[in-house]
Amino acid sequence: MHTKKIMKVTLALATSGILAACGNTGASQAAPPSAPPASLAPASQAAEHNEADVRFAQQMIPHHTQAVRMAELAPTRAASAEVKKLASAIQAAQQPEIDQLNAMLARWGAPAAMPGMDHGTAHGAGHDMAGMMSDADMGKLGQAKAAEFDRQFLTMMIAHHEGAVAMSATELRDGRDAEAKALAQKITDAQRAEIDQMRRLLAG
Repeated sequence: MHTKKIMKVTLALATSGILAACGNTGASQAAPPSAPPASLAPASQAAEHNEADVRFAQQMIPHHTQAVRMAELAPTRAASAEVKKLASAIQAAQQPEIDQLNAMLARWGAPAAMPGMDHGTAHGAGHDMAGMMSDADMGKLGQAKAAEFDRQFLTMMIAHHEGAVAMSATELRDGRDAEAKALAQKITDAQRAEIDQMRRLLAG
């Protein structure tokens, strides 16, 4: 009798041990939680820029370049000290912005300017950018002197600035890149103020 009781206890312990072992093995082999699919990546990982940003930079570079060329004529042709000062301010502001725009295009891996665009003129591959002066306009400005230069410069630069403001408005509406949009807002604020100043100079 004693021997049979011992065998029953031993069998019971062995059975419980096997069951426990099976339970532990199942837990240890459970697959770890899978990573979320790439399609569920946060929106912040999306592309930082879009086509509107590239177009803004590619068009604003020749637009600014022409404004700088116009401003370079003022020191030797303008009669008004205020016009000369304004032209100097335009150069000082827009040349660094050209450099910034070129750096953005390089960061995006985009061409430095639209194919066929002649930096500084309104012509090239049929592109029509708001406010750009024609070759004839630039020729007339380059021949003008004193008060006539001041009048032409202010009149043309107002139209030129209005074009830049319109281009910046498109970028602010359609662009995605934070730096490009910030520059568009900076251009808008600065050039609207200069438009007001130039209108006062023309009226006075």
